[in-house]
Amino acid sequence: MTPEPAKPAVAISIAREQQLIKLLMSFLVTGILFMVFPGTFLGVWNLFVISDAHSASSVSAAWMQAHGHAQLFGWIGSFILGIGFYSIPNLRRVSAWSFWDGWLVWALWTSGVALRWLTNVYQWQWTTLLPLSAVLELLAVMLFLVRSIQGHRMQGKIKGSVEPWAALVIGGTIGFIATMSVNVYESFVLAFLAGDSPAFPADFNSRFLILSVWSFPVPIAWGFTARWMPVFLGLRPSKKSLILLAFVINSIGIIAALANLLMASSLIILLGAILIVIAIRILEQAEKPAKIQGVHRSFPAFMRIAYAWFLIAAAIGVWAAIEPDSLGIGGAGRHALTVGYLMTMVFAVAPRMLPGFLGKKKLFSERLMLFALLLTNIGCAVRVTSEIIAYQHYAEWAWVLLPISATLELTGVVVFTINMVGTFLEKPMLAPAK
Repeated sequence: MTPEPAKPAVAISIAREQQLIKLLMSFLVTGILFMVFPGTFLGVWNLFVISDAHSASSVSAAWMQAHGHAQLFGWIGSFILGIGFYSIPNLRRVSAWSFWDGWLVWALWTSGVALRWLTNVYQWQWTTLLPLSAVLELLAVMLFLVRSIQGHRMQGKIKGSVEPWAALVIGGTIGFIATMSVNVYESFVLAFLAGDSPAFPADFNSRFLILSVWSFPVPIAWGFTARWMPVFLGLRPSKKSLILLAFVINSIGIIAALANLLMASSLIILLGAILIVIAIRILEQAEKPAKIQGVHRSFPAFMRIAYAWFLIAAAIGVWAAIEPDSLGIGGAGRHALTVGYLMTMVFAVAPRMLPGFLGKKKLFSERLMLFALLLTNIGCAVRVTSEIIAYQHYAEWAWVLLPISATLELTGVVVFTINMVGTFLEKPMLAPAK
């Protein structure tokens, strides 16, 4: 009996998918490790010290930046790179050997972020290791951008145009390149010209943080929302031209921040934030029932809560520009953006999408999904309010709330990690290819 000709092709397809899942899983595990240990644990430690001393300056700038770098780049960056590789159009049409660039990106990125964290914390040979870490990170993002553009260009030739959500992802990746390029520049300046520690100067760092967050994870989060949420939440079709306008306005706001026009920048960024929420219709009434199979039924609510935090963060940014010497207001705005918006997005979207991406049958626990989202959002609300009250010295009791907020968020992170590890260990849907 002659074998069916389709079987070899199916076996090859399964093997290719399994290789791609291994790559994605490596990025996800790396991101979770950065989130839990050098990111969240160090952040909790910093807040306990700050609370005890009643002063934000009681923790060194290098330690604060080590925590921020591990959270933003080690965690969010690793997730975005992994999901970005998995989502590249036509990647499954190439041989498994073609995934070598993905593994190279993973090695460069993980080494660079880990080296940066160690350099900021221990400051051993930092004049050599700080610029080295920055170069490794930049090389990783450049290689990812080249591969992403190739994949989307192939799709554009087939479909005739690039979808707005893909333009946002590519634009965010270009912002990623810009961020890493500025990071390389400042790292070399500190190492060889003007620095006595690996910490970026405060004035530069405030503008660098705007570039880091608003040019890279924010547009990519917009892109993923525009791509998947109309399907998952049953939203009305996105307003495509308004999506691109919001991205352009956001980019102008970032440029204004780099030119030290902080008030103009904050107002422009707020305008872009309002426009993107209108464009993707995330806060409008759904047109169809949400698809919540396999996740907790609160999934649609938390997606909308994430975008409420997003608007709050943009509004607080205007307040921070009005009072530029305030550490508490600016820090609260960044926390509303990174934890309220980005972390809620990840904690809501990951349980919905990753089981399918990883070829698993189901999410480990819907209840754990809810607990992680509740704990991190309650912790974020306590942190944002108490940081403004405490750092502005409006009330002394607010200092006590800072470590409480950190503990709530840490617990949420641990619960999310347990749920993801349990999901990773679930039985796969694909049979091993022979």
